[in-house]
Amino acid sequence: MTSRQHRRRVRVWFGEHVIAQYVAEAPLAARYEQAMRRRFAGLRVTNDVLGPLDSH
Repeated sequence: MTSRQHRRRVRVWFGEHVIAQYVAEAPLAARYEQAMRRRFAGLRVTNDVLGPLDSH
């Protein structure tokens, strides 16, 4: 496995619009996700595996 396969994409959504996006290794992405959930409690926050064809 390459390190790219361990990367995650965290996004903060306002309705159907992404207002913030962060790509990092899994532990950092999880930390960022928790911070965004605290800061934007009313918005959807997703944390997805970054696929091989995805870019920042």
